[in-house]
Amino acid sequence: MLYRRHLRIKVLQALYSWYSGNNNDLPSGEKQLFQSIDKLYELFIYQLSFLVEVKNFALLRVEKNKKKFYPTEDDLYPNLKFVKNKALKLLEENTDFQGKVNKLKISWKEEEDMILKFYKLLRDSDFYKKHMESPHDSLEEDKKLLIKIVDRLMQEFDLLKAYYDGKNVYYIEGYDLCGVLLIKFLDNISFKFTSDKKMPGIYSTENQKVNDDKLFVQKLYRKVILNDEELSEIIRGKSKSWDYERIPMLDIILLKMAIIELKEMPTIPIKVTLNEYIELAKYFSTPKSRTFINGVLDKLIIEFKSQGLIQKTGRGLIE
Repeated sequence: MLYRRHLRIKVLQALYSWYSGNNNDLPSGEKQLFQSIDKLYELFIYQLSFLVEVKNFALLRVEKNKKKFYPTEDDLYPNLKFVKNKALKLLEENTDFQGKVNKLKISWKEEEDMILKFYKLLRDSDFYKKHMESPHDSLEEDKKLLIKIVDRLMQEFDLLKAYYDGKNVYYIEGYDLCGVLLIKFLDNISFKFTSDKKMPGIYSTENQKVNDDKLFVQKLYRKVILNDEELSEIIRGKSKSWDYERIPMLDIILLKMAIIELKEMPTIPIKVTLNEYIELAKYFSTPKSRTFINGVLDKLIIEFKSQGLIQKTGRGLIE
């Protein structure tokens, strides 16, 4: 389920922690890296269950309003479009999802006040009102609503962030990335997602005897640390117009990761590596980092090719 870019981000975070001096034991750091990825998946399940809980809360409100002493017409004949959300119904009926919820012992019973505040926030949103008033009723429309809820409300809902922060440090660390996973999952859900369908895993393992994504994470993390001095010298040699000691740490880490991919990972195309690390620099480092990393990697790719240090294998990768 995680794209390679997401895995690169997790490795980047782990390496930043390593170079910041928060960990100086490689096996321990690697264990924490994989634990952070596992916790990201747990958060993903938590967030899906939160969406289901908000829907269930809305249903309870509907039933409660019908029992008023003086119910209005809206109370007696409520708009049930949200509580009948087709995507959430598919999720609720999925055995594997419910099994994961039970395994994590997820319960929102003690968080009714938070659920209420979120529900009010949702009902006040323009996109929710527009959805409820729309005559269109389809799985696609229901999916679009949930994606907007995740992107526009859940990602910025401080009470929910505080709740996760109190549960596990890895949850809040992976909060933003989890939003990406939720949107990806909701966008892909269809009526083929039956009750017996397996939930997607955190790694892409379809038709694989070996977990390539997990090996990718392990190799990238280990190789950067174990070849640190050599990588530093390579970067120094291609950044002479810059004061190496003043180059942002994130830029150095991104370059080291890129070099390992270029030299040590034969199945990843050169252009993919180049584009990925330029984009990561754009989002995680300084405004000038993108240009700097692009320039250094361009020089290194030319040099590595001339020295025969880049050996790509597989269909479409041999140059």
